[in-house]
Amino acid sequence: MTRPLESYRALFPVLQEQLYLNHAGVAPTSLRAAEAVRGWMDDLVYHGIKHERGWEAHCERVRGLAARLVNAEPGEVAFVRNTSHGLGLVAEGLDWKPGDEVAVASSLEYPSNVYPWQHLKDRGVSVREIEAPGGGITPEAVAAALTPRTRLVALSSVQFATGYRADLDAIGALCERAGVLFCVDGIQSIGCVPVDVKKSRIHFLSADSHKWMLGISGIGFLYVAKDVLPRLRPVLVGWRSTTDAWNFNRSHFELRPDAGKLEEGSAAYTGIYALGAALELLHEVGMDVIEARIRELLVRVEAGLSGLGCDVGPAPEHRAGILTFLPPVGEARALGNWLAERGVAYSLRRGRIRLSPHFYNLPEEMDRLVELVRTRL
Repeated sequence: MTRPLESYRALFPVLQEQLYLNHAGVAPTSLRAAEAVRGWMDDLVYHGIKHERGWEAHCERVRGLAARLVNAEPGEVAFVRNTSHGLGLVAEGLDWKPGDEVAVASSLEYPSNVYPWQHLKDRGVSVREIEAPGGGITPEAVAAALTPRTRLVALSSVQFATGYRADLDAIGALCERAGVLFCVDGIQSIGCVPVDVKKSRIHFLSADSHKWMLGISGIGFLYVAKDVLPRLRPVLVGWRSTTDAWNFNRSHFELRPDAGKLEEGSAAYTGIYALGAALELLHEVGMDVIEARIRELLVRVEAGLSGLGCDVGPAPEHRAGILTFLPPVGEARALGNWLAERGVAYSLRRGRIRLSPHFYNLPEEMDRLVELVRTRL
């Protein structure tokens, strides 16, 4: 990638009015994504269904872009409405038996990665707690939670509240040795740092596009490793789930052998077109470049906040795109409200201010944030 990162700022007009540091919450989408959606809408408005084959072909290109982002095969990727939808398809689709256990850090995780597993109680499946007193899930904590009944380990690649980044490679290797399925909520890492589902031995990964992928709400993707696809029963089925989907003149119920069996009906074209433009942008910039830029920005803002006496975390070796802090005096909520009044987009999570810049943010913006905090203190 040789294009200056600053040149991409024009694609995000929100930067003209806000210091946007909330990509771990809801990110602004780009003019490219909006144009892609408008293009499809105009096609539908002016031409009706005339170009439907082209829409379908484009959806398959987007599927390929999503697969490439995580080093998967297109047949291992299904479009889903959101992260919860994908995780729910996994939770409800496996052939659980009474006595099975799912290892989850329920006290730490975002509810999307807790409730689907707790919902299995009436099927005799119990949730076994992964202890995470340090705000993150370590390989050692996962190992301590495993029992002969553990069927699956579910965790977030990056914890939403603390920003702690899990060692997916080490945990995936641990699960493989134990013969345990590995399911990842990837919404806080996909689009922020490189993720390789094969290298990390991940069986399932679900992520919505409205955060680091810079897409929109209501569309994301679910990765299912091809060796476990036969074990995942679709919760819902419809015409698109089958091998002869476009033949409406007969009933031929044979499920597709790939992840497409999890897509029961008509495609969400608006979301998929937006997702496609967002993924094209990420690939254009390059995930290695994006990761390096975000790391640079976090190092800069960490130094400035620490210099003011703020409690900052997580440590560099355990973070991806999130930095949280507490002011040395006063309440975080009061400081956050004051920052919001001055155009800073952030989140407050479990009592701490959470910052999450993306690749098009500037080092000078990190300095501006620090100066605002200094002024308030």
